[in-house]
Amino acid sequence: MSWKASARHGVREAPGGFALVQELLNTRAAMSYGPDLLGVVEDAQWWVTDALTTWSRASGLPAPTLLLAASDLRSLRRLRSAFEQVVLAGSNQEPPGSLPPADVPVSLAPDAAGWVRVVPTGRGIRWLASALWAEALLAQQAGAWPRLKLCHNAICRAAFFDTSRNNSGVWHDVSTCGNTANLRAFRERRRLLGHSEEIEVGPGPDYH
Repeated sequence: MSWKASARHGVREAPGGFALVQELLNTRAAMSYGPDLLGVVEDAQWWVTDALTTWSRASGLPAPTLLLAASDLRSLRRLRSAFEQVVLAGSNQEPPGSLPPADVPVSLAPDAAGWVRVVPTGRGIRWLASALWAEALLAQQAGAWPRLKLCHNAICRAAFFDTSRNNSGVWHDVSTCGNTANLRAFRERRRLLGHSEEIEVGPGPDYH
């Protein structure tokens, strides 16, 4: 099993540390071929260790070693749902509503070149939440946030980074979710057409 959540879907990954947000979103069960990586502690521990190692390498910032307990799984799933709401609101896939507050601290620190960096702070899951919201903020400032999307296939919802020129992608994979949706629409059109024909060729009025 791959503990890298996004790799299970074969999607293009978001750049740099922003990929951590995409990783969290892709911990959801991958349709019929992968479990929810936040379902049990062992899976979640493997995932978070791998994800933070990759994030640290991409961001150039140190990441703590998070040792998860069963009580942390609910917090992780709640955090995942919060990011799903924010992504869906940004792509207009769901009507606007009340979005969850982040309520996490971050630190601002100048680096060796004099640039101010956003540095996650806190302990345990709160540190992870701090890192995730910081990456979301940085992605919005860089203009990359609108390209992180959830697949329009409701039973898939894989998070993918849209690299199309006009940012028009809606499926994580056109050959799977896209074709499935097109086939479903085609069958529905044929069903409606057949229903219309049945009405048109029905018996005429009875004059007796």
